[in-house]
Amino acid sequence: MSVIQTPVLIIGAGPAGVSTALFLAKKNIPCVLVEKESFPRDKICGDALSGKVVDILSKYDPNIMDLFAQNPNQVGSYGINFYSPNGKCLSVPFSLQYKELKRAPGFVSKRIHFDSFLIEEVRKHTCITLIEGAFVKEYEWNSEIKRVWVGDQLYEPQILIACDGANSIFQKQVKEETFELAISDSSYGLRAYYTNVKELHEDNFIELHFLPEILPGYFWIFPMNDGQANVGLGLGADIIKAKKLHLPALLEQILRLPQFKDRFKDASMIGSVKLHALPMGNKRRILSGDRYILAGDAAALIDPFTGEGIGNALISGMVAAQVIEEAILAQDFSAKRLSKYDELLYRRLSAELQLSTKLQSLVKYPSLFNFVVNKANKNKTLRDTISSMFEDVDIRSQFKNPIFYLKLLFN
Repeated sequence: MSVIQTPVLIIGAGPAGVSTALFLAKKNIPCVLVEKESFPRDKICGDALSGKVVDILSKYDPNIMDLFAQNPNQVGSYGINFYSPNGKCLSVPFSLQYKELKRAPGFVSKRIHFDSFLIEEVRKHTCITLIEGAFVKEYEWNSEIKRVWVGDQLYEPQILIACDGANSIFQKQVKEETFELAISDSSYGLRAYYTNVKELHEDNFIELHFLPEILPGYFWIFPMNDGQANVGLGLGADIIKAKKLHLPALLEQILRLPQFKDRFKDASMIGSVKLHALPMGNKRRILSGDRYILAGDAAALIDPFTGEGIGNALISGMVAAQVIEEAILAQDFSAKRLSKYDELLYRRLSAELQLSTKLQSLVKYPSLFNFVVNKANKNKTLRDTISSMFEDVDIRSQFKNPIFYLKLLFN
């Protein structure tokens, strides 16, 4: 059996893996990208693509999101409707002049379509070898040998990028210092698709409902193309265990609440509910080692407050490509060299993730949440602040400062 040598082997062709491959391709660095399924394939997700997603993909190609905006399988999203525990709505556009924008600042697209769009971009690059429908059968990974069996083929990479998701086999079985996610480090998301949901926003504002029944989690309704909606909820694993919750039953209970009963009266579910794990980025972890890097959900980078996963995965791939380029130029793939990935990634995300962890804890207090929403509905400056908090860490930091709430109290 021949051994295929490659500079970079990427396991997993989700956003993190594809981002790594595309940014490597910009640097003319060849790689092998392995995906256990064949495209098109679905992934369980809220399907919302934030401004962070748009920003990172635009760094790869300034025109790519204009191309995506022409895809019939997406809708442009222009804002968020927040619903506080007392049911008050705070409508926050992504831009005060959003109706004048040439292109939406955010999108909603099923992952089966979004990931396929990214894969078509991958196929344009001859330096990316895409292998679909291939499982990693075995890792031969020790101090002397670092090889990977993909199907019946043996690969020997200079660097391996593990982008194999929340249940990363590499992270659990091979990584020298595995990190066990405590129950408080994980959440679960439940997603279902519906048709004929009433009262969706005409400009496709996504809805986040912070219901007393599921705090500090939330219930969402995201408008999609063809009159569909992505409907789901996210909740901490510790809350689920403590309350012995059954999420599909909880979703049915929520849809029977007075504020949703009429909206879902004529709605029909497409397929069935799907459940997925969300490894939260609520603490710093070791994400690299001798000839390997973890990226995306395998690195536990999901925002604890917003649930942002795709954007952070794309960032991790972009940073990985930068570190890989430097390692190849130096011909140094040691743990010390690749630790720069951890440094750069957390320099980019650490403040945001720490802040989101604190903000997520604030949601446990419904009265405080109600207070902020009530004030924001009366105060344009506060509305503008909230509009920016998901993308601007400096502005979001105001929400953890007690002085901020004193200013609200006294206008």
